[in-house]
Amino acid sequence: MGSPWSHLYPRLAEGRLLEALDYSPAVLLHGPRQCGKSTLARMAGEPRGYGYRTFDDEEERRAASSDPTGFVASLPQRVILDEVQRVPELFRSLKLQIDRNRVPGRFLLTGSTQVLLVPRLGDSLAGRLRIVRLHPLARAEVERSGPAFLKALFGEGFSGFTTERLGTRLATLLAEGGYPAALTLPPGAIRHDWYANTIETVVSRDVRELGRIASLASLPRLLTESAVRTAQLTNVSALASRFAVSRQTVETYMQLLERMFLVERLLPWSSNRLSRLVKTPKLHLGDTGLAAALLEVEAADLLEDRTLLGQLTETFVYQELRRQASGLDKRHRFFHCRDRDGVETDLLIARGLRFAGVEVKAGATVRSSDFRGLRQLQRALGDRFVRGVVLYDGERALPFGEGLAAVPLSALWKTETPAPAVPPPSGRPAPVSGTP
Repeated sequence: MGSPWSHLYPRLAEGRLLEALDYSPAVLLHGPRQCGKSTLARMAGEPRGYGYRTFDDEEERRAASSDPTGFVASLPQRVILDEVQRVPELFRSLKLQIDRNRVPGRFLLTGSTQVLLVPRLGDSLAGRLRIVRLHPLARAEVERSGPAFLKALFGEGFSGFTTERLGTRLATLLAEGGYPAALTLPPGAIRHDWYANTIETVVSRDVRELGRIASLASLPRLLTESAVRTAQLTNVSALASRFAVSRQTVETYMQLLERMFLVERLLPWSSNRLSRLVKTPKLHLGDTGLAAALLEVEAADLLEDRTLLGQLTETFVYQELRRQASGLDKRHRFFHCRDRDGVETDLLIARGLRFAGVEVKAGATVRSSDFRGLRQLQRALGDRFVRGVVLYDGERALPFGEGLAAVPLSALWKTETPAPAVPPPSGRPAPVSGTP
């Protein structure tokens, strides 16, 4: 009889999770609600004999809250504790149990909030807990292709890569997003209702349990305003004026949304090799499907609004690469880079002391001027700059000078196919078909 999990998408983070269970007494698998944490935890744990308790079950939650010491003492030798952030009283008892018996893989915890940002919880398990981040599905997971793009970006590059244009499918992928349940639903009201219900659960339950805030109703509105501004520089003051509240209040609410993995602020890169760099983070929604649902747009709407299409494409690329990096042994750090003259690179990725840059375009035309920010980084970083690519909706990889190339967006999840060598282009637009 086959595995009960064999029909599911393979998760890039699974290897890191299994490794963590082999060495750490407690492992926290955290990420947004509905991204697949419970499924992955049970996939990893049940073949190893793990029991399973979920604190979305009110009886389990009450039992753990009323007598945390007795609850932990009654647990099986290896156990999954699902949505553990709902019972903060449990963390001290978990610490005491781990200190008595530091068996690797004793507790597999899942959480839909960044629990270690809560001081009393983070302090309880400091030095006893290894954290594995799970994101919504990467396209590379859906296509079962693995993290090939990051390997090529820091490795052999993309010479010879050829494919078909995504065309209108790009907008479809953006509107779908990566939440497993949402991918099974048809576009339109049914999928939007699923997102609305998920957000309602986060706001009415998870946020309320994290701490008291003045107005829970403000969070969905703030999340929608964040969707409008995805892939743009964060402007908390502008958001505060929209809500007629203080800047500090909006900052507190933004931190709550970040703690729920619904939004992320991409830090700016700083270096004394480049002057006049902007120090403002960029805002990204945690998933483009979530952004589309919040804005109540479908693929057809995105094709009509090229500005929003471009924003969501940039967020899609950022999140895809973050998700792919979760399955790799080497740590990848992500930044954006922009100077006060507007010269920018959408993503600067650091692997150790080596860097690679990624610029994102939703269209099918690439010009030499699109490499302006990448060339600036290449000069500043010298030998530490491995490669710079402009991702575009084209059919083939095109060289634009030493270490620089235009690469089709679908290279994010597709493997290479042979293609004839293409001579280096001039400063004219790349000769690709189907330019919108």
